[in-house]
Amino acid sequence: MMKPTVRENCAYSLVSPTSMGVRITPLNHQPVHVSDHFFLQATSAESNVLTVSAALGERVKVLTTFVKDSPIALLIKNDLRKRGIEFEGKDVPQGGPWGYRHQFNIADTGYGVRGPRVTNDRAGEVGRTLNVKDFDLERLFGREGVRVLHVSGLIAALSPETGQFCIELARAAKSHGTLISFDLNYRESFWKGRGEELHSLFSEIASLTDYLIGNEEDFQLALGVQGPEAGGADIAGKMDSFKGMIDNARKAFPNASVFATTLRQVVHANEHLWGAILHSDEGWFQAPPRPIHILDRIGGGDGFVGGLLYGLNKGWEPEKALQFGWATGAMATTMIYDFAVPASEEQVWSVWEGNARVKR
Repeated sequence: MMKPTVRENCAYSLVSPTSMGVRITPLNHQPVHVSDHFFLQATSAESNVLTVSAALGERVKVLTTFVKDSPIALLIKNDLRKRGIEFEGKDVPQGGPWGYRHQFNIADTGYGVRGPRVTNDRAGEVGRTLNVKDFDLERLFGREGVRVLHVSGLIAALSPETGQFCIELARAAKSHGTLISFDLNYRESFWKGRGEELHSLFSEIASLTDYLIGNEEDFQLALGVQGPEAGGADIAGKMDSFKGMIDNARKAFPNASVFATTLRQVVHANEHLWGAILHSDEGWFQAPPRPIHILDRIGGGDGFVGGLLYGLNKGWEPEKALQFGWATGAMATTMIYDFAVPASEEQVWSVWEGNARVKR
């Protein structure tokens, strides 16, 4: 597969469909069930990805929906503005106290031998109403122009309607020369009772994809691609298994030109071995697993994707883009937010180089 051509003269570096919500996290690494003080932030996996490029001066946008006149919706809009992320989408009437709302993600960070626990509270989620009829795709992809459309499996699996939305969005983007990035983001709770339906959907999106991204669990459970045991020990010694998994994905989805996976071995909640591997038409590239200290692991994978796409959009060689993604993923785990906000490219490269010296 030849290296894809990044479209020139585009208004947007990245655009992504998303369902925005809020995350609440107990203070001081405590579990949810014993806590009475929480930190609240606006969140979504897809906006987390876009934050890296936005922080580094690129123009990005989320396609989403909001609950009309909701203070939570206003909080989210203000947070997106603060992060430099543009947004487009309908304000949907709440429909009374039992109607629509923004999702709540309830997650502690874990500590030491106690791992993090995440609970998704998504009943009545307004993002389930996403529909291509609510967006002018000809204007967005045709007249304005988008380099990369980033699609997440979280949105594709949210509802039958959002799955169709992602497919139609990808087709429209492809017809205008926009590249497609697909982060599989498998979640067992989303797939329960829907395996056949979602396997077919994910396979169709993957067939349109230029950049196919996921961890070992994502590739195996979302696409049925054989690979290594998820979350096992001695991850550095399993490189051949990871390469074999990507080779299987390349055979199944030959239209994609870049395949990437993160490598994570959990020593304890506050120390991981963190690495990544990528295949492109130029061959194999690795960021070998090495220890990183963790404040909050949630969002590390999104940080990796954000840095990788930033580098690919800049036209960097795959190895450089992979290293940058490794570093922005690692950076995300040092922040109380579930996204990385780099101050500069220089700061990201300092993370890659392992240089944590004070900069005055």
